[in-house]
Amino acid sequence: MSFHQGIEPETQEEVSMLYYAAVFFVIALVAALFGFGGIAAGAAGIAKILFFVFVALTVISFLIGLFKRGG
Repeated sequence: MSFHQGIEPETQEEVSMLYYAAVFFVIALVAALFGFGGIAAGAAGIAKILFFVFVALTVISFLIGLFKRGG
């Protein structure tokens, strides 16, 4: 029996969003390190939005999988 049995894998869209959220977070850190405050704030804002969209899609996917399985 597989450990992941009954758990639906993340969609490619969710994985991509988390990846881009991490990329924008790194850009924000590098920009802040070099003193580009405006760019850092913009990249951090984009990263935050993408992260919360990823979390929302993950919760929705989990709930749909739970209801498909029957509770």
